[in-house]
Amino acid sequence: MEAEQFLDDVLARVMDFLAASQTESSIRFAEPPSSLGRTTDLKLPLEGRGLEAALDDIESVLRHSVRTTAPGFMNPLWGGLSIASIAGELVTAATNTAMYTYEIAPIATLIESTILKRMAELADFGTSQGTLTTGGSNGNLLGMLCARQAKIPLSSHSGFDGTKMVAFVSEESHYSFSIASNVIGIGHSNLIKVRCNDDGQMLPESLDEEIQRALASDQIPFAVLATSGTTVRGSFDPLREIAGVAHKHDLWMHVDAAWGGSCLFSSRYRSLMDGIELADSFCWDAHKMMGIPLICSAFIVKDADILRAVCSTGQTAHYLYHDTGAEIDLGRFSLQCGRRNDALKLWLAWREIGDAGWASMLERFMDLADHLQQRIESHDALEMVSDRMWTNVCFRYVGDSQEEELNRMNAELRERLVQDGRFMVSRSTVDEKIILRSVIANRNITESSLDAFLDRVVSLGKDIERGLPQR
Repeated sequence: MEAEQFLDDVLARVMDFLAASQTESSIRFAEPPSSLGRTTDLKLPLEGRGLEAALDDIESVLRHSVRTTAPGFMNPLWGGLSIASIAGELVTAATNTAMYTYEIAPIATLIESTILKRMAELADFGTSQGTLTTGGSNGNLLGMLCARQAKIPLSSHSGFDGTKMVAFVSEESHYSFSIASNVIGIGHSNLIKVRCNDDGQMLPESLDEEIQRALASDQIPFAVLATSGTTVRGSFDPLREIAGVAHKHDLWMHVDAAWGGSCLFSSRYRSLMDGIELADSFCWDAHKMMGIPLICSAFIVKDADILRAVCSTGQTAHYLYHDTGAEIDLGRFSLQCGRRNDALKLWLAWREIGDAGWASMLERFMDLADHLQQRIESHDALEMVSDRMWTNVCFRYVGDSQEEELNRMNAELRERLVQDGRFMVSRSTVDEKIILRSVIANRNITESSLDAFLDRVVSLGKDIERGLPQR
């Protein structure tokens, strides 16, 4: 088979898959791993099978993949489709370059630098530096490494004793901070969780108390780690007030805006991140609210020298870096050497719709989340479990059941939703209540698809209730 014909056939199958995501009711075919493993040929052959067989394999992969662009997909903090970005992924694979030097990735280097500069401008960061990373978890790790570097400048060269070093996070922060605390060498127990209010926002007064307590215990505070868009509730920490506490104690302030960073595009919602310009660093995932294919994530820092020191290779990479690219080679600001060109897909999408297009899209998502919340609040069998700040809608089915039955019932309801295959939402816990968390981050979601989702939730909930023991 000719390569050109093969690629045409692949594209046709992908387009069929995307079209079916909008027309077929099921977005996931529930097969246990044991069953799928038995019915699918996954063996790696001794002799190659050729491109014709590869087409069969591609059909199999598409047939058994979750349709993340379908209107019923509201499970993680990402979803939907950008055609321009899909084209960017294709060109990225075809050009097959790495992002460590301008010499090997000239136009890609300038594109990534342009994106990072614009993201920094949206946060009023002024002159800054950054890098695209493998995700928000990596961005949070970089934030903590920069904080450690700022506190102990020689730590990246001579190491340090992390047993007394402490950082402060919201009790509703992402688990990646716990992983990062292990990686940078302070350990999980030195990541101090700060109390939140009833809306899931870090309390600045509690942060100050925890810092004072750490100082009194001869510990060494070095970082405050705020969140703009928590994973479950979608809450935004009060950045301006938190910055005031961090600056009072001369601590590095990093903001995990992986989920909520897109609010910076909107004049209606930018206030959610009021005070971001006072932070020292932040991360922002374009593959979440902006709908860019995974992975596309940025880390931005005000002090370029700090990031350069964290990522310094000394003289060991003499085969890569030369004086000619000292001020432009992006590998000098990255933990990775081989790093794919994730900037192109975002750049193409941004050029397609512009800042105004991003603002319009996220405002549409917020309107849809408002619609879903209003439908829940007006239904006797449903209950909102948390106030909303972003597009996370946390609710549960209550029906006519007793409180002690609701956790088991909502856990089963979510399982039945997954088995049903028409909708995917996440199961989470808020205040020890098991809830359904619907996330609006998919441009194919509509009011009618949300109405159909709630109708299905209520139908399944009533069916579960009928099976409960009679009182």
